[in-house]
Amino acid sequence: MLRTGICPDNYTLPYALKACVNMKSLNLGVSVHGHGVKLGLVFDNFVGNTLIGMYSAFDDMGSAKLAFDEIYMHCVVSWTVLISGFCKKGDVYSARLVFDEAHVKDRGIWGAMISGYVQNNCFKEGLKLFRLMQLSGFNPDEASFVSILCACAHLGSLEIGKWIHRYVQKVRMLISVKLGTALIDMYSKCGCLDLAEKVFDKMPDRDVICWNTMISGYAMNGNGERALRLFGEMQRSGIRPDNVTFVSLFTACSYSDMANEGLNLLHIMYNVYNIEPKSEHYGCIIDLLSRARLVEEANAIVQRMPILGSTSEEAIAWRALLSACCSHGHVNLAEAAVERLVILERHSGAYVLLSNAYAAAGRYREAQRIRKMMRSRGVEKTPGCSSVEINGVVHEFIAGEKTHTQMDEIFELLEVVKKQLDSLQ
Repeated sequence: MLRTGICPDNYTLPYALKACVNMKSLNLGVSVHGHGVKLGLVFDNFVGNTLIGMYSAFDDMGSAKLAFDEIYMHCVVSWTVLISGFCKKGDVYSARLVFDEAHVKDRGIWGAMISGYVQNNCFKEGLKLFRLMQLSGFNPDEASFVSILCACAHLGSLEIGKWIHRYVQKVRMLISVKLGTALIDMYSKCGCLDLAEKVFDKMPDRDVICWNTMISGYAMNGNGERALRLFGEMQRSGIRPDNVTFVSLFTACSYSDMANEGLNLLHIMYNVYNIEPKSEHYGCIIDLLSRARLVEEANAIVQRMPILGSTSEEAIAWRALLSACCSHGHVNLAEAAVERLVILERHSGAYVLLSNAYAAAGRYREAQRIRKMMRSRGVEKTPGCSSVEINGVVHEFIAGEKTHTQMDEIFELLEVVKKQLDSLQ
C-alpha cells in the first residue's frame, strides 16, 4: 500500500498494529507507530487506543502511557485499555492512579479496575471498589459479577456471594456459562456443594470448564465418589475431558482414599484420551499413592518421571513426594527429595518439611541444623495466613501479627478454650 503511494488513514493503522501483536513483533509495531507519527494520526482515539493496547501486549507500559498522553481527547476506551494494561503487568498501583484520574467513568472502566484487583489477588480491594461502584450509581455487568464472585471464592465470603446470586436473579440476568461457572466455583470453595449443584443442574449449556469446576468442587470437599460419577456423566454428554479434568479427578481420589480408582483414571487419561501427564498430574498421583501409604511406589514414579518443561514443574512432583515422606516418617527419602528440590528452586517449604520430619523422628539436632541452614542461606519462611467471615465481614489473620483491632478479646477467648480443653484431658 505504501509502495503504491496510497496514504494510510486512522482505520488502516489499527489493523496493522493488531497484526503486529498477533505476529508478536514489537519492532514492526514501533515501525507502524512511526508512520502514525509522520501522518499525524497518533492524536486520533482509534489509533491511540490501539497503540496503548499494542504496547500493553508487550508489557511496555512506559510506551503505552506515552501513547495515551498523545491522544488529543481521551474517551472511556482509552482509560479502560490503559488500566487493563497496567493490571495485566501486575502494577495495580499505577492502574488505580489512572482509574482515579479518569474524568468520566462507565461500567467498563469500573469493571477493568475491579477485574485487575482480582486478577492480582487483591480481593479485598476488589470488593471495596465493587461497593464504591454501586454507591456511585452504576449497575454491575456480567464481567464485574464474575470478578467479584472470584474474590468471594478466594476470601470465603459466602454471604456476599449469595447476595450477588440473588441480585442476578432479581434483575433476571441470563446465567451464562461463564457466570454460572463462577457461581459454582464460589459455592464450592465456600463449602456449599448443594447450592453449587443447583446452579450446575439448572444451566442449559455447559462447557468443559464448567464440568471441571463442579468436579473440582467435589474434589476439594472430599467427595471422590460424586466426582467420579459426574465424570461419567461428562463422558456420556460428549464433552471431552482435558488436563484440568484429570487433575481434579486425581485430587478427588486422593482426598477420598481411592488409590485404585486414581490409577485407573491415569490409564484412561493416557490410553483413551492420549493426554500426556504433566507436573500437576505427577504431583497428584504421588499424593494419591502417599495417602495410601505407598511411598516407595510414589518414589519409583518420581524417579521414572520424564524431564518436564521447567524446573518449577518438576519441583511440584518432588514437593509432593517430600510431603509424603515427612508425613509417613521416611526421613532418608525426604533427605533425597530435599537435595533435588534445593537444586530446582529456592523455597522455604522444603527446609521446613525436612526440619519437621527430623523433629518427629526425635532427631532434634538435625532439625536445628536445617533451621540454621535456612538462616545462613537467607531463606525466609512465608507466614501462614487464614481468614474467617463473620456477619458479612472477612477477617484476615497472618501468623505472628498482632495488629487486629480485637486481638485482646481473641487471646482471652483462646485462653478460655485452652482451659476447657485441658479440663477434658
